[in-house]
Parts: sequence; structure tokens; C-alpha cells
Amino acid sequence: MIGGLLHINGVPVKRERVGDFIDDEYGGAGRVRRWRETLPNGVTYESLDLQDDGFLDDTQEYAVPPGHYFMMGDNRDNSTDSRVPPESQGVGYVPFENLIGKAQIIFFSIGDGKPAWHIWSWPWSVRWSRLFTIVR
Repeated sequence: MIGGLLHINGVPVKRERVGDFIDDEYGGAGRVRRWRETLPNGVTYESLDLQDDGFLDDTQEYAVPPGHYFMMGDNRDNSTDSRVPPESQGVGYVPFENLIGKAQIIFFSIGDGKPAWHIWSWPWSVRWSRLFTIVR
């Protein structure tokens, strides 16, 4: 990541601005910038960029070891993904043997920065509109 822009093998990924994401969940951030990124193989997806100069907007260059994968969340300023090493409570590189299937449904979703085990906060922190939705 250089200046909030994803680079793969030293080449910036094509990115175009699309309509803002409107976070209307309890404690939401309001309007969040949304981008459509296109990978070198043609795959496109949308990503969110909450703030300029975020903690993970400028990162080191990563060399992914053989047999491992680099995972990056689409909510770039709020994803504890492979950019964050395990010793910092992140994911780090994911070994192939840890990949067991394809995500197809959102079973449960907590917002407002609450841990899922805080069951007493569920009436306010569960993102009810996301439960059991299909992942596209």
C-alpha cells in the first residue's frame, strides 16, 4: 500500500471512484468513500476508504512465502488482515492448509467495535440486517 493505493509487484492496481457507502448501522461512520479496484487478472471488487493517511495506507512490501496466501480486507482502514502480523493480533500470511472453503453466507455480524462474546451488548451491537445474507 502506497498512499492508500494497492500495489501488486510494484504496479498500482487500477482504481476508480464509485458512489459512497452509507453506513447507517448504529455507531456507523456515515459516508465512506468507495472504490472499484481491478486486479491484473481482471477481477473487480469494491473497497472502502474511511480516512486519508490511515495506519495501513503506507505499508512495507510483502514477500509471501511459498504455500501461503496474503489476505486483505475490503474495508481497508478497518481490517486486521495479512498486513498486520500475528504478534500484533493480526492474521499474517495464511498457510494453504488453513483454506477450507468458500465464504457463502454471513452468519453473524457485530458492529460498533464490540467483541462477539459481549452478549449483553447484542441488542445494540449485532448488525441484524447482515445476518444470513449471501456473500457475493
